[in-house]
Amino acid sequence: MKRNINMNEISDGRLYTSNDMVKIDCHGCKGCSDCCHGMGDSIILDPADIYRIFLGTGKDFAALLKEDKIGLKVVDGLVLPYLKLSGKEEGCSYLNEEGRCRIHAYRPGICRLFPLGRFYEEEGFQYFLQIHECSCQNRSKMKIKKWLEMPNLKEYEQYILLWHKFLKACERELSQLNDQELQILTTYILRSFYQTPSKAKNEVEFYKEFEIRMRTAEHTLGITII
Repeated sequence: MKRNINMNEISDGRLYTSNDMVKIDCHGCKGCSDCCHGMGDSIILDPADIYRIFLGTGKDFAALLKEDKIGLKVVDGLVLPYLKLSGKEEGCSYLNEEGRCRIHAYRPGICRLFPLGRFYEEEGFQYFLQIHECSCQNRSKMKIKKWLEMPNLKEYEQYILLWHKFLKACERELSQLNDQELQILTTYILRSFYQTPSKAKNEVEFYKEFEIRMRTAEHTLGITII
């Protein structure tokens, strides 16, 4: 999702790699679930998020839609799924009565990232700390790779960059498409990357499968990922 912001206003002015130590450790977020409330429809889900939730819950994309766990919205011209909130307090529907995450072990990438953000550059991305987002006042330093809790972080970061580049390539085509062609594009993305179940038995296999789907999409849609 594009954000037109001044980095100096929202961050500490530094960019980090996954090996850097940053003040992000909230000590288990004991008694706090502020970041799981009031987020509206901003928790956009990528294909790996859907796959990970499926591994943990057994619920595929169709089931998540049916159970109202996720919804669809237009993001930068493309239709993508997002994590839905519920109740008067607009809390994540995966929170339990104590305000703890039921799917913490297989939570979405944005949830793992918070309060960090990603700053994309031509050949990759770096992390930045959003200084106004987390309500915890006594955070400690922790290495980013530990905070993310991704067992295959290198493969995941490569996947995230490829997915980002693919979405950007699709967005570049939008101005040249009529309404029917736009419908075909958005339907293809949803079907190919979200609705069609993955056959992967683990995340490493998923990333390999994803790359094959990506190259097929490039050929089918006639786009070039830069």
